[in-house]
Amino acid sequence: MNAQPDLSRRAFFTALPAVTAGLAMPAHAADETTPHWAMLVDTRRCIACQACTMACSMENVSPEGQFRTVVATYAVTDQAGKTGLAVLPRLCNHCEEPPCIPVCPVGATFKRKDGIVLVDGDRCVGCAYCVQACPYDARFVNHHTGKADKCTFCSHRVEAGLLPACVETCVGGARIFGDINNPQSDISRRLAAADGKTRVLKPEAGTNPHVFYIGLEQQLDGRIDGASTADMMWRPDTQGA
Repeated sequence: MNAQPDLSRRAFFTALPAVTAGLAMPAHAADETTPHWAMLVDTRRCIACQACTMACSMENVSPEGQFRTVVATYAVTDQAGKTGLAVLPRLCNHCEEPPCIPVCPVGATFKRKDGIVLVDGDRCVGCAYCVQACPYDARFVNHHTGKADKCTFCSHRVEAGLLPACVETCVGGARIFGDINNPQSDISRRLAAADGKTRVLKPEAGTNPHVFYIGLEQQLDGRIDGASTADMMWRPDTQGA
């Protein structure tokens, strides 16, 4: 990694946003002096190329067969009975109310002030309680370390003024990352422009996720239905179960 991040990336972070009325609003008090990181995924731009998946694996040195993010394609059926495919990039949702935190018996999972949810590997005992508690199926026990693992929004890159690896490599520009406490950020502006059409996964879980979606198929709104063609990647142990 270069010692000095390029100016265009730094400029990106000086311009990042806050979710406006009509959207799935973050349940935290806005404080423009402290960033609160979030991601917006425009599924209309995603081509399911898996560049994000590979970039994440290389950046974070994930074990073979285990992934922090993946693009799943689901078979969905509309009201007319017509079946098609829906694209759904999946990752940790960095929830405002993360259900993975209270179930951890050793306090290994925690949420930073900037909204990023992380795992303290020194404390984690690999019990997998957090894996079971996550409604987004976004956690796993790392085969190499024996510790809980998940997307970190590439916090080490964010702290260096860089974008998460998945965002930087997305060929379609489907992933937008930024500070939702800054109304001038790109993500805030895009959320505002979505005019209430932004959705989150499984809102009934009450987690207030900070991964938002535009263009999400109605059949996938609120929950993950159907069998994903990427389940062998996302959860190789269950083979799509």
